[in-house]
Amino acid sequence: MIDLEPTVVDEVRAGTYRQLFHPEQLITGKEDAANNYARGHYTVGKESIDLVLDRIRKLTDACSGLQGFLIFHSFGGGTGSGFTSLLMERLSLDYGKKSKLEFAIYPAPQVSTAVVEPYNSILTTHTTLEHSDCAFMVDNEAIYDICRRNLDIERPTYTNLNRLISQIVSSITASLRFDGALNVDLTEFQTNLVPYPRIHFPLVTYAPIISAEKAYHEQLSVAEITSSCFEPNSQMVKCDPRHGKYMACCMLYRGDVVPKDVNVAIAAIKTKRTIQFVDWCPTGFKPKDPVGDLLFIYDLFGLCQSGAVPQSCL
Repeated sequence: MIDLEPTVVDEVRAGTYRQLFHPEQLITGKEDAANNYARGHYTVGKESIDLVLDRIRKLTDACSGLQGFLIFHSFGGGTGSGFTSLLMERLSLDYGKKSKLEFAIYPAPQVSTAVVEPYNSILTTHTTLEHSDCAFMVDNEAIYDICRRNLDIERPTYTNLNRLISQIVSSITASLRFDGALNVDLTEFQTNLVPYPRIHFPLVTYAPIISAEKAYHEQLSVAEITSSCFEPNSQMVKCDPRHGKYMACCMLYRGDVVPKDVNVAIAAIKTKRTIQFVDWCPTGFKPKDPVGDLLFIYDLFGLCQSGAVPQSCL
């Protein structure tokens, strides 16, 4: 865990979750990047990069089979944008073709904490384009709406947002951590979801998302959960995939799910004219089962790649 100023990481050092982290892996600098990409990448960030890489080297030396790196950051802040892009450049130099997967918070059109977020996002996207293999996008506006609409939380806090995001990350990485009928590694996400190296921004949806009070009263079939994943209300980014085409689709099922139900649900989805794939990938579904929630990751042509991310920057 890295930050260029100590305030936030100090809360972790003294907080409830301090025992989850080795003290050496909580790294802080003396001054922040002030929401400035250039400070995070070229000035303040350069003072910390060697220490960070040394700590990473110690962790990788202890690995018996290093697959790659999972990088969690925002695109809008100075450290999340500038320092992360510097770190990914150095990881590419030091670790060659090891996979680098991002879980990134992208600025939302209506929810912003700094006026310079669009500039930081554009600079980071440009710098990391050649160094990231796959970037799972989330924006705060979509998460806020899900918490209000699906979880009946009137005023969502960052804790609510983070717990929802952590559930998504848990589901994406479940097949890495647990045995299942079909397991995937880090490189398989890239193989299934990235048609071209520079188009590596899959959109994540998750279903079902229901409050604890309703959980015991709702009985959703596999087909219903699968169908809800194609609805904009289940997406982690504010955009509408119904106005574009799909390039690829990877579905990860968790829980008591049998392949027969999955195949029936996917067959029903394919018959809907509202869900279209590009001509050169007419049957781009990749189901994984089961490792009970459903996580669905997909790449959109025209909307997500060409529309959603730039729109978030405006």
